[in-house]
Amino acid sequence: MQGHYHAVVWIDHKQARVFHFDADAFDTALIPAPHQSGHKHHVADYDGTGHAPEDQKYLESVAKSVMDAGAILIVGPANEKGELVKHIKHAHPALAGKIEGVEASDHPSDGEIVAHARKVLKSADRMRPPA
Repeated sequence: MQGHYHAVVWIDHKQARVFHFDADAFDTALIPAPHQSGHKHHVADYDGTGHAPEDQKYLESVAKSVMDAGAILIVGPANEKGELVKHIKHAHPALAGKIEGVEASDHPSDGEIVAHARKVLKSADRMRPPA
């Protein structure tokens, strides 16, 4: 997915849809989360809130998919987008500086995700000083 400066990640606990794009085209990658049955046998598998801990390998796979991007938007319906941002800040601080926004988003189509990201990142591009 090289050649596109911008990237948008739509993420939830089941999958991440990653788009690298420019004004005219986009490439898509799907990163499935590891299978989770939802049934845990050990209390130690929970984080105290009754939720299973985040899968760091899944978050790392998503982070690696946007390493070559210059500007990144992260969207999704629930907590996973925040977990991805925390992972990136901890494991890849230089990449964290490329995150232009984190937004709540239900389940839009691929085209809707990219159209929204083009608007958001175009505005972010205008705020950056010329290189």
